[in-house]
Amino acid sequence: MSYPVLWPMPTRWADNDQYGHVNNVTYYSYFDTAVNAWLMRATGTDITALPAIGVVAQTSCRFHGSVSFPDELRVGLRIARLGTSSITYDLAIFRTGAEGLELAATGEFVHVYVDAETRKPVAIPDVVRTAAAELVTE
Repeated sequence: MSYPVLWPMPTRWADNDQYGHVNNVTYYSYFDTAVNAWLMRATGTDITALPAIGVVAQTSCRFHGSVSFPDELRVGLRIARLGTSSITYDLAIFRTGAEGLELAATGEFVHVYVDAETRKPVAIPDVVRTAAAELVTE
């Protein structure tokens, strides 16, 4: 799998559950953090201050391997679909190991852009669309 962005994501002590591995719900937090941090860096903008905001309409995650603190992770980002008002991200979580990157999870994350005040769907802001276009895979 090829991902144009591999966003660094350290695990935290609090991420481990009583079974000694990162709890499944935390993977969604990694996805959310990587997508929004990448958006802020790629656009050079505070995305929370735009007149349109991306709200998460759908997520999914498939687990392939376990991770735990203090693993260093990379979240792979690519865009499967760039629509008029939505972006579908294909995501992967990789654990950095002695032999390179080891796949731990894959997922999907859909942002739908809505007006910040009315919450009605609107077009993806130009600054976001320009950045996102660079991650579109076909």
